[in-house]
Amino acid sequence: MKSSDPLLIVGSIAFDDLDMPTGEHRDVLGGAATYAALASSLVAGPGTRVVGVVGADFPEAHLASLRSRGVDTTGVERAQGQTFRWHGRYSSDLGSRTTLDTQLNVFADFSPKIPAAHKTSSLVLLGNIHPKLQVDVVEQVQRPKLVAADTMNFWISGEPAALAEVLRRIDLLIINDEEARELSGIHNLVRAAADIRKRGPKMLVIKRGEFGSLMFDDAGAFFVPAYPLEEVLDPTGAGDSFAGGLMGYLAARGEISPGIIRKAMFFAAALGSFCVEGIGPSRLLAVTRADLAVRIASFASLVEHGGDLTLPV
Repeated sequence: MKSSDPLLIVGSIAFDDLDMPTGEHRDVLGGAATYAALASSLVAGPGTRVVGVVGADFPEAHLASLRSRGVDTTGVERAQGQTFRWHGRYSSDLGSRTTLDTQLNVFADFSPKIPAAHKTSSLVLLGNIHPKLQVDVVEQVQRPKLVAADTMNFWISGEPAALAEVLRRIDLLIINDEEARELSGIHNLVRAAADIRKRGPKMLVIKRGEFGSLMFDDAGAFFVPAYPLEEVLDPTGAGDSFAGGLMGYLAARGEISPGIIRKAMFFAAALGSFCVEGIGPSRLLAVTRADLAVRIASFASLVEHGGDLTLPV
């Protein structure tokens, strides 16, 4: 496998307590950076770098699992205290979830410190952290080819000025449809996308769960379907896996173009579909590159139409 462009991922590393239709699952490895890094490493191999913070209670075995997939964890800080923890309950159809408890713990004082060796990373993925911290990361890195970011409703409503500064600093924004509508104040997603792109990011990806995902850039709009699954166990981390898969593909290809990004969308969707097949990141930890290749081939068959869409005479 050829060497990839280095990808820097900055975000949360956490424990999740999940109340699911399948039962209660405690101390599940979680966090945006965790899911994104595992997904990226499946596509890009060595070259994925993570910056985050964990507490004294975080098992070294979890970091070892990341390293076994080629993820560089030298940027993971271990602080005194407890690791960030989220407790959520999912509905019986997994279509909604309720946050029961959030304990920021060491994540409350998280200030990303980018190691010197990581500052020249070609690609940067800013996980869902405070917009001011996202800007701080951008200021620490040295002219990456592409900076992508995620955000959430909490920052959209609570930190609009800081988020506006993030949008001016990034190339790609990856959010879901609800967030796109709140950020723009526009219900129609095509019009919402145009409004958001005027604020800075040249490219926008809108995730729509089981309804696939949309990308908007100067070349136009592009759609990738969601992979049809027989069973979904846990949606936690699916969006982060999507983002990690997309950025991992760009890192592996070593170039940025409309065509390459459209291909990356299929890998993003494939990694997101693997994520939901297990509790926490268990499925991502078990997936091989051969498994990924099979799913990508299945994706191709989903949209294969024979190459002729002309009107019949």
